Amino acid sequence: MLRAGNTASRTREWMDVLARKLGCDGLSLSLSLDGIIATLRRSGVEATRMREVGAPGANASRLAALEQLAKAARLGVAPREVASRLAEIESAKPAYSTAVIVGGIGVASSAFAFLNGAAFPEMAAAAIGGASGQLLRWWLSHRRLNQFGVAALASLTASGVYVLTAALMARAGFEFAHYPAGFIASVLFLVPGFPMIAGLFDLLRHETVAGVSRLAYGVMMLLAVAFGLSIVVGVAGIDVSRQPPLDLAYPLKLLLRAIASFVAGAAFAMLFASSRHTVLAVGLVAVVANGLRLGLADLGMMLAPAAYFATLVIGLVALLADRRFDVPRMAMAVAPTIIMVPGLYAFETIVLLNRGDMLDAMKALAACSFIIGALAMGLATARLFGPR
Repeated sequence: MLRAGNTASRTREWMDVLARKLGCDGLSLSLSLDGIIATLRRSGVEATRMREVGAPGANASRLAALEQLAKAARLGVAPREVASRLAEIESAKPAYSTAVIVGGIGVASSAFAFLNGAAFPEMAAAAIGGASGQLLRWWLSHRRLNQFGVAALASLTASGVYVLTAALMARAGFEFAHYPAGFIASVLFLVPGFPMIAGLFDLLRHETVAGVSRLAYGVMMLLAVAFGLSIVVGVAGIDVSRQPPLDLAYPLKLLLRAIASFVAGAAFAMLFASSRHTVLAVGLVAVVANGLRLGLADLGMMLAPAAYFATLVIGLVALLADRRFDVPRMAMAVAPTIIMVPGLYAFETIVLLNRGDMLDAMKALAACSFIIGALAMGLATARLFGPR
């Protein structure tokens, strides 16, 4: 469960359930990002074991299968039977092919660009850049290279391909009036949503070691992505001046927002290996939550409170899906939340810091931090309605 991206608190709960069904009298655990120390007690005898977790990832289908294994196991189940079932889950084929994932990330990057205010040229370039970065990340990850180096190279590739594609399209006569929106959309698929949100949830459940280590891992991943991005920014000399949003009729804008939110949320759910039903559900949740956020902003609400109410809805839906339909909370909460990450502000902060414009960079960083904090607090508030 930990290797598939689950929180330490949920992993602890299901390990305890399965331990009692195996006949253990008690189980004490120490969980972190990379290791588990477990002490089991049975008939007055204790045994302590340690197990390395391995490189963290995100696999919602595996989480669902593991939860179902612990839930469905009968009292007195044989260890050999559990081990056999675990081996089956571990060796299961990926839910989606590489081509589907790469194509989905490309379409999602295009949707991100539109949600950030871009037009067709930026959307097309973002799609090509995002797909190229994801393809390289898949190729490097399967060669077991360092995850931070892979993230930096994927960010460099995605943003670099965007710049090259935009240059070729501009020579062909296309006008890029919203260049920064598409540029940052090409790398948003690299946001480490699973470890960041899992770390937040762990801290709320007093899993301090696991929570802090997950957040540290997520921050390091973000820094690696920023490093790759900053290289392209410095070489290409990208302008960050903001452009006016697209001038569209409001009903049409609402429709296109809904389509883009569904596509982006569903594509991320596919990236996290969610089942097809979960992908559909995540897309619909993204439509509602992101539509609420953007609608509140249109009515004049500041971006941070609007983000808070949107993720509060996501958190409540995730709790309901877990209780009624046995869908892991992380599978429902992460993908719709990632599409609300304030990428433009983060991009602006990086570029302004590179230029030495410290005051403007701090303003952009403050806006980005408030919105990200609001996203986290919305999910945290929803957790208050969960089980005691």
